[in-house]
Amino acid sequence: MPEAARQAFDRGAAAGLEPVIDVDHLARMTFGEERLRVEVLALFDRQAGRLLARIAEAAPREAAAFAHTLLGSARGVGARGVGAWTVAAAAAALERVAVDNGDSAFPGALERLTTAVGQARIAARELLADCEPVSVIPGPEHSQRARKP
Repeated sequence: MPEAARQAFDRGAAAGLEPVIDVDHLARMTFGEERLRVEVLALFDRQAGRLLARIAEAAPREAAAFAHTLLGSARGVGARGVGAWTVAAAAAALERVAVDNGDSAFPGALERLTTAVGQARIAARELLADCEPVSVIPGPEHSQRARKP
């Protein structure tokens, strides 16, 4: 883990704050490999933004499937961190509201999810800023990355 990320994590823990993304969980999920951690964080950032946009445009019942996907993605980057867990919890709540036909509760659930996703994406980008620079080749057909010059 980059030293700056570790120091931020330690300062938050000392202040009694849970991190938005649990960097220890993320390190375990990525086998301690920084390049994989970069890929996972970048994927979460992109996917969370895209899924949130689709949820906001979808009818409540259609939004449930997108919320379920977002829930899994949030858990992958650090389900024990408050922010990522908040994203997962907010996505699960929105999914329940959508499935239970709670149209009146949907806007509030979407607002909570939007806030949680925003906080988690900011945290992911801050962690990415501390990582070794790499560029990810876009598209699902490409899984290789190339170093930036």
